[in-house]
Amino acid sequence: MGFKIIWFIKTMFWRLIVGRIGILSYFSDPVFLFGAKRIFIGNRVRIFPQARLETHFKGEIIFEDNISIGQNLHIVSSHEKLVIGKNTTFSANVFVTNVDHEYSELNIHILKQKYLVKTTKIGENSFLGYGVVIQAGTILGKHCIVGSNAVVRGVFPDYCVIVGSPARIVKRYNHDSKLWQRTDSDGQFLNYKE
Repeated sequence: MGFKIIWFIKTMFWRLIVGRIGILSYFSDPVFLFGAKRIFIGNRVRIFPQARLETHFKGEIIFEDNISIGQNLHIVSSHEKLVIGKNTTFSANVFVTNVDHEYSELNIHILKQKYLVKTTKIGENSFLGYGVVIQAGTILGKHCIVGSNAVVRGVFPDYCVIVGSPARIVKRYNHDSKLWQRTDSDGQFLNYKE
């Protein structure tokens, strides 16, 4: 019972810091926040220790409801919204961003070159395995399963399994057969006899 009182007190504190935090949501210490007023957290969002959440140049991070985040999460959002869909789970050591750095000017440090902002979104009911990297411009559909250590960039449809570096689709849910079936890297079902 004592830990619930501590969570409640911490949530009251976080309400003064972030843009919004819903009921039954909490951060585990330590946490690093930059641009905290542009971080919006729904109900029942659990964020474990060592999270680093950054918003730059009016970027926003939006956590919808019922999300579980493992330790060492790092999210960077610049110039626009980065949305994590409801009922999503992140394992530990996940990185998500909607910004890349330009690198074409050879005599200018990369951090001094312009930002390349690309819409990035994680669909509802998705699962990101340990060590996943979601690069700028990635759109994951609903119920996407991303394997450990995948490096993901691109648009992926609903109900697919994504693995590798660079990430590719290896399975999709087939609504006709009601089974998860293997696919080619473009997400087309393989025609094979069992």
